[in-house]
Amino acid sequence: MPSLGIEIKRRCRFCGKEFIIKTLDSYYCSPKCSKAAHARKKRAEEKERKMALIAKMVPTIREFISVKEAVAIYGVERQTLYRLLRKGIIPCINIGERMTRIRRADLESMFPKRPVAQAIKEAPLPKLYSLEPEDCYTIGEVCEKYHINDSSVWAHVRKYSIPSRQIGNFVYVPKEEIDKLYKSEQ
Repeated sequence: MPSLGIEIKRRCRFCGKEFIIKTLDSYYCSPKCSKAAHARKKRAEEKERKMALIAKMVPTIREFISVKEAVAIYGVERQTLYRLLRKGIIPCINIGERMTRIRRADLESMFPKRPVAQAIKEAPLPKLYSLEPEDCYTIGEVCEKYHINDSSVWAHVRKYSIPSRQIGNFVYVPKEEIDKLYKSEQ
């Protein structure tokens, strides 16, 4: 991004220090703060993903849950939960070393369940294409059928990550993807 001709001051989102921005999308005073903020964001996402997995694994019919499971299900900090247990605000059962169990009904009366993490969504399976010549158009056929320039077709193939296959002098792209892309323009 080109630099600005004026001086704008911002406060660093990581360290809080005031700095003069170099571009309009500058949010951190230095590369060090930028990398540290990125690392913090990745750690938070990973923690959220782990908590969502733990919460998903706990059966809903189980009456007593562990502290770790309670943290994952209700989004309460572990230290807060232990403090409430020590004060007796939340009754608990200790069935051995590191085996504190809390009744789910007691927690539900105090805390709302935390929203399900979006990170738990499973990644979609990659789409499989048949790149055999009978299931594909050549770039020239696409140009003729939809009355567009070949450079535009190539730009769309790259932009939308449409798979292609070269056999000899011809480049083939899947008919279904091309038809889906240009169907409104026909």
